Amino acid sequence: MTLEVQGRRVREASRVVAGASSGVRADALRLAADLLVADMPALMAVNADDVGEARAGGVAGAALDRLALSPARITQMAEGLRSVAALPDPVGEVVDGWVRPNGLRVERVRVPLGVVGVIYENRPNVTSDAAGLCLKAGNAAFLRGSASAQRSNDAVVALLRRALAKVGLPEDAVALVEDSSHDAAVEFMRLRGIVDCLIPRGGKALIASLLEHATVPYVLDGDGNCHVYVDRAADLDMAEAIVVNAKMQRPGVCNAAETLLVHSEVAAAFLPRLEEALAGVELVADGRAREWLPSAAPATDEDFATEFLDLKLAVGVVDDLDAAVAHITRFGSGHSEAIVTEDLAAADRFAREVDAAAVVVNASTRFVDGGELGLGAEVGISTQKLHARGPMGPRELTCTKWIVRGEGHVRQ
Repeated sequence: MTLEVQGRRVREASRVVAGASSGVRADALRLAADLLVADMPALMAVNADDVGEARAGGVAGAALDRLALSPARITQMAEGLRSVAALPDPVGEVVDGWVRPNGLRVERVRVPLGVVGVIYENRPNVTSDAAGLCLKAGNAAFLRGSASAQRSNDAVVALLRRALAKVGLPEDAVALVEDSSHDAAVEFMRLRGIVDCLIPRGGKALIASLLEHATVPYVLDGDGNCHVYVDRAADLDMAEAIVVNAKMQRPGVCNAAETLLVHSEVAAAFLPRLEEALAGVELVADGRAREWLPSAAPATDEDFATEFLDLKLAVGVVDDLDAAVAHITRFGSGHSEAIVTEDLAAADRFAREVDAAAVVVNASTRFVDGGELGLGAEVGISTQKLHARGPMGPRELTCTKWIVRGEGHVRQ
């Protein structure tokens, strides 16, 4: 089957899903969650084959971690589907409405996007998250994963399609591109008239390819060069816990911290203790920070601009909030930025002046995640401003339709 033929089948299925009741779509998600748990041993086995092949091919570190499934991660995938199923249905929601002086009744109502294409790398959990959110919002999910996770993605998609069939929805409402070649990825990005919105989840090479080749509308899930700024009014115990969590809890994901900025008034008290707390993390630091971090290598501008996705952290010392905001403005990717401070005015200024999809006050950047913020899961974290920004849940996978009701009105 050619990619275009497969895409047209997905598009036909999207029309059926859009007309299905909220209850039927939710039933499909709950059933898929049950199947994930019931078929966990088989899913673990095929994922072990993917992981083994990737390891033999030289994949290691964060990339291997993103690929690997465990009973806990599969359980989380299932819980994500159940959480999404329990969310309010965005389809049909009246965004706003009014009556014109001439009696015309005007409403804006949420409707599905249609076919949502998701192109992603290494992470089989994205398969269930993306498909679940698309179905919740009345869309079909057209998925293109990486070759490294092909067996795992095939297995997850097969379970989702079984669930759809059991509730009477077309299996093609969730489909996986079988060809993992670069040429197929480019063709996928150019399925105008089939894919209504494309969401990439991957590294710089994927984003560069999308920007060069895509002819369908897209929402960028860009780099996560995230910062934590420790203000002079910070509780340093709190700051230590937040920095350690933001960097070390799962370093290979987009909401992990990559740069630490410390106010000069607390640098002497904070940085030496942090070096011990971050044991195992490679530190690179500017000249001022190295005064208290003598083992750190010198940090370059490239370091401060890099999303490491690994146990590596760039550290800088700044004189005030203005300097911290300026640094983030220069080097940040617009993903997630955090401040640790007991000064309410400083927190409010930081939240107001930092231009990012998410600003976090006195908490880890790791909370910028659809599941943690009450969306059940996320199909991506948008770092652009149109049409969605930040974690993308069901509402972000809809658009609005204008409905105008009259009684024989004609325009004069």
